[in-house]
Amino acid sequence: MSEPHLSNLALYLQRLGFNAPPAPTLETLRQLQLRHTGAFPFENLSTLSGQPVLIDLPSIEQKVLHDGRGGYCYELNNLFLALLQALGFEVRGISGRVVMGQPEGAWTARTHRLSLVTLDGVRYITDVGFGGMVPTAPLMLDTPAEQLTPHEPYRIEQHEDGYTLRANVAGEWRAMYIFDLQRQEDIDYAVGNWYVSTHPESSFARQLMVARTGEGWRRTLNNGSYAIHRIGSETERRQVTDVDELMGLLRSEFGIRVPREAALRRVIEGLIQQP
Repeated sequence: MSEPHLSNLALYLQRLGFNAPPAPTLETLRQLQLRHTGAFPFENLSTLSGQPVLIDLPSIEQKVLHDGRGGYCYELNNLFLALLQALGFEVRGISGRVVMGQPEGAWTARTHRLSLVTLDGVRYITDVGFGGMVPTAPLMLDTPAEQLTPHEPYRIEQHEDGYTLRANVAGEWRAMYIFDLQRQEDIDYAVGNWYVSTHPESSFARQLMVARTGEGWRRTLNNGSYAIHRIGSETERRQVTDVDELMGLLRSEFGIRVPREAALRRVIEGLIQQP
């Protein structure tokens, strides 16, 4: 089966600061991943408004490149995979299990999409859809060493069932997700996306989650809790309890063209007023 192609490669590259297609090198991959996390926010507004989350490439392109929206891993990492393929990278999609915030040793549902890139025989994982702790550089797979990024240091542990990605957060190596290199097909991602976007116990269906990462900072919004994490300084946090203020934040701080839907507004209003 032939790979689906981007319909507007030039626009996509322009949004990432490139006037022409760059060569498929490690430096290009580094720049693309870092810029992507700032240009295209992580967000789950569609799920909260009860809209289906379509993960075919044309639907994602329309939403992210033309409608001023972001998305989550099944959208952002699918789009990014198509970009890397268009630029000539050797890359394929893989999947994992998010364990961030879970007890050590937890084994969760397979609901995270990321990509494996091979450059000059060296394997890297690349991910632009992991919310507030998204790695901002490709990470070499076959080394246990600490790897620096423009934000936190990460490391990858290999174990019997695959790999665990850890990030150094406040001096502690916290598990982010478990993953393996098993071949994935569209149906595998469709199943994971269906669970994430529709299952009543999925956090994506129950809380507002928005993130954007830039030079030296990460911004996150979980329901009404807004935080700016700056590298090397204290996190600034505040609670947003007014729905108009929150909609304004989505626009100004996260760069989201917020859909004018009464249902979405009602859901968000309910979420930010929860204790």
